[in-house]
Amino acid sequence: MQHYPWGDTDFIPTLLGREPDGAPWAELWLGTHPAGPTAFDGGPPLRDVTGELPYLLKVLAAAEPLSLQVHPTAAQAADGFRRGVYPDRRAKPELLCALTPFEAFCGVRPGEGTVRLLAELGAGQLARVVESDGPGATIRALYAGEIDPLPWIAACAAGARPEAEWVRRLNDRYPNEPSVAVTLLLNYVVLEPGEALHLVAGNLHGYLGGAGIELMGASDNVVRGGLTVKDVDVGELLRIVDTSPLPSPVMRLAEPGRYPLPEAGCALVHLPPGAEHRSTGHELAITMDGATLYLPPDCRFTPTTPAYVATTTPSGER
Repeated sequence: MQHYPWGDTDFIPTLLGREPDGAPWAELWLGTHPAGPTAFDGGPPLRDVTGELPYLLKVLAAAEPLSLQVHPTAAQAADGFRRGVYPDRRAKPELLCALTPFEAFCGVRPGEGTVRLLAELGAGQLARVVESDGPGATIRALYAGEIDPLPWIAACAAGARPEAEWVRRLNDRYPNEPSVAVTLLLNYVVLEPGEALHLVAGNLHGYLGGAGIELMGASDNVVRGGLTVKDVDVGELLRIVDTSPLPSPVMRLAEPGRYPLPEAGCALVHLPPGAEHRSTGHELAITMDGATLYLPPDCRFTPTTPAYVATTTPSGER
């Protein structure tokens, strides 16, 4: 368990059949990453059986917003690890499948959408900046201190849109931070249960609240730009962030119930009760009655409650 301050006090302990204790239960990790290695109940570490797994499977439950952040590519992670910038050699692609309604900022909104939003907020001058320079350059200028974030924050003083409400809420916590203004240039997303986000390297994102299942590369490489009391590295963020517009942040699934994460050679599979599954490698599963399971290669698994399985994938699957 990871008891980060932003964690929800009830969702994960209730899932696991435990009594909430008032502490924030933020993330339940399943995997072999040294920052939170899994062990068998009363037995050896998982790694002794599986070797190092390339992925992490998590339950995440956020009662408060997380930092605005990006993750590096594999090449950037390897280079940054050599330079002492990153704790892991691996990249950290990730996906999140919502278990409850889940709010997030995810990727840069196309410019025309931001222009319309700012015009609706009565911020025509700011809209003209985005129209002229583009959302990517505007984000970079806000972080570089070339644009004052205060007019952007002030434009949201009375707006009814959720983007404006979030600016007000975040500014109460982190007054006049550039990241507060930057959220106005990102896609605001509300996932319904079963919908998912695929966060590739460079995607500027921040989770706002809700519970979900995460699958990611086995890495803890995070570069934060703000909205946190943790260390930020705006210089590194600007070096690796991808500010190209992301028109459709919600994943479109080629196959219902299967959420591919090809960058990590794995996928998340949602199994309804009674569905038959056969493992293709060392796999991990979480069921909605709180069981956490290891599935050895060529194992048959039929859950009695909904389950989520981290499964290895053939090379090249998309």
